[in-house]
Formats: sequence, structure tokens, C-alpha cells
Amino acid sequence: MATQSEPAIYALEDGTVFHGRAFGAKTTTVGEAVFNTSMTGYQEILTDPSYFGQIITMTAPQIGNYGVNPDDVESSSPKAAGFVVRDLSPVASNWRSRQSLSDYLRDHGIPGITGVDTRAITKRLRVAGAMKACLSTEGISAEEAVKRAREWSGLVGFDFVKEVSTKEIYRYDPGTDFEPFSVEGTTLNKVFAERKRYPIVAFDMGLKQNILRKLARHGFDVTVVPADTPASKIAELDPKPVGVFVSNGPGDPAAVTYAHESIRELMPDYPMFGICMGHQIITHAMGAQTTKLKFGHRGGNQPVKNMETGKVSITAQNHGFASSVEELEKCGAVITELNLNDNTVAGIRHQSLPVFSVQYHPEASPGPHDSDPLFDHFYDLVAARAEGIQRG
Repeated sequence: MATQSEPAIYALEDGTVFHGRAFGAKTTTVGEAVFNTSMTGYQEILTDPSYFGQIITMTAPQIGNYGVNPDDVESSSPKAAGFVVRDLSPVASNWRSRQSLSDYLRDHGIPGITGVDTRAITKRLRVAGAMKACLSTEGISAEEAVKRAREWSGLVGFDFVKEVSTKEIYRYDPGTDFEPFSVEGTTLNKVFAERKRYPIVAFDMGLKQNILRKLARHGFDVTVVPADTPASKIAELDPKPVGVFVSNGPGDPAAVTYAHESIRELMPDYPMFGICMGHQIITHAMGAQTTKLKFGHRGGNQPVKNMETGKVSITAQNHGFASSVEELEKCGAVITELNLNDNTVAGIRHQSLPVFSVQYHPEASPGPHDSDPLFDHFYDLVAARAEGIQRG
């Protein structure tokens, strides 16, 4: 285990080097340098499979103060390549905490660095764009760290989805996720429990646990399938799904061609909802393209405007690619939402099919419930199809 008395180094491919103190695992890692502007939620961020292959810098100054617990993880283990913080809290103080952040990263083989100027790192990435990086807690030289950063292959053109997707088909069991919770005086789980339930399939491109919770709470029985499941297998599932969900995930969406093909085949036959990587895959399935953003959108405070209703929502986002407006317009898709920070596409729908997607995380509770109606809309589309099938 690396200790804070030991040196650590963080190097970018442009030759910029930051020296700090080590925590987490004693190892060396490479990945894409990104930053996240969330004030809290470092455990959810670390375990989000969308961060596979990335070294995350947190802009909030103190991280680790409430420790780590087994209930708030978004996947079975942290997926980030490395972690960069200004000030690692020496104390983990929360009644739900089971271990410190440093011990958690050590147990999973992930290095961290503290005591560096995270504002300078963030500014560098905003000006120059996301870069390849190396983080080491093993005492390697600055020259070696820069060399390793430059030698890393990068994200563009590589399929990282296959590294995080489930290998087996499984049925999601909500377990205790239906404990009552209230919003504005209404016990929502009671409302959801009274709904007729519908079977759907979720393509796991790097699925977060809270997405499954949200789908289950809103009236769906979810079967999760690997990302490379062909379209022909979906109708063979038991129970037979009446809707398709396409999840978030890491890497370059253009590289996941098998998913483009499956989703393209399924679009005419199923109501469909996609988020983040799922949104980008639906973009490709419609015939449009995606492009890499300069430094991406990562944080829990991204404003999005619905161009059809005029409503502005605060959203949680985590992506480094965006759908091309020009390509979408050429293929006849309707752009429903825009990110107000840079006017990139934040939502689309098909002109004639019950297919829609968003470039943000509605399950992450930003706002905190601004995006919940998306799940209700998906439920309505699925219910309409299911009832139509029964009448037919």
C-alpha cells in the first residue's frame, strides 16, 4: 500500500508533471486525464464503468471525508484507472462508512495522488483538451512518467465496452431496493408498486446499479444482456421483452459497431430508451456519427434545455463524445435537448418510432428529480406497445 509519506507523480503527455503524495495502491497506471466538477459522490464516480481507462481529477478540494461503504457503489469494483485529489481527508467520518478511500483503492489496485494543484490540472485540460496521462506511486522519474503517458494507445477507436459489460444474461433482482422513499409527501414506491409491470431488456454497455434500481421502481422487470448480444436473441428471452434500454459505458462509441447493428435491427420493433453511451449508440444506429469533445462533460451540475418544452433541467453527465448535429439532421432525427454550456446535443428522438435518448444520467438524481419524467415516458411507450400487442 502506498502511504501519504511516499512520493507520487502525475504526468501529462504534453510534458506537464505534478508531484504529490501517494495513497491507494502502490503501482503505476496510464489512462485519459479527465476532471469531474461534482462536490460529492466520489465513490459513485470511481465505480461508474464509464470511467474505465480514465484518471480522474476531482475539482472539489477535499475528498474522502465520508469514507466508503458497500451500498453506494455503481458496480462491483472501481473502474477508474487512477484518482487525483487536492486534499485527501485524514478522517473518514460517517455512520455508513466501512473503510477509508485510500484503503478501498489499495484493495482494488488503483493508485491515487494527493497534495497537487487540481485547479492547475483542470485549467490545463480545459485549455489543451483531454490528454493521455500516467499516475505512479512507485517512485518512477518524471521522464519515465511522461514517456509512459505518451506511449498509451488512448481512447479513440478502441472498444472499452467489452471490458466492463456482463458476460452472462441475468434477471435483475431489486431485493431491498423497494424500501419506501418520499418526495413532496408522496410515497413513490407505493405508487410504483401499483403499476402494471412490463418485461424489458437492458443492454449492458457499462451499466450502473442505480439505473437498474430506477427501472425496477418505475415498473419494469429487467433482463440484462451483454453488449454484443445480437438482435435475433432478444425475442427469444423469457419473459419476452416489450422494450429495450441501452445503458451508459466507456470508450469510443464509434468502435462498438456490433451494438450499432443490434440496436438498428431492434428499433422498428421495440420502444427504446438510451442514456450516454446508449444515446451515442442510438445516434449511430440512426445513421449519424459521434465526435470527441475537447475535454468532455463530467459533473452533477450540467444545465440542459428541452427545446420542445422550454424546460431547463440540472443534469449529471459523464462523457467525452457527442452526437453530431449535422449528421442527426441529415438522418431525420429530432434534437430534443441541448447542453446550455456548449450547445452540444443532449437529447434526441426518432421522427416516427418510439425511440429516444439523452446524453446525461437521469438515474443520478441531479436536481434532484428533474430527470425522473424520462423513466415515466419510457414506461408509457412500453405500456402502449404491450397493450397493443395484447389487443392484436
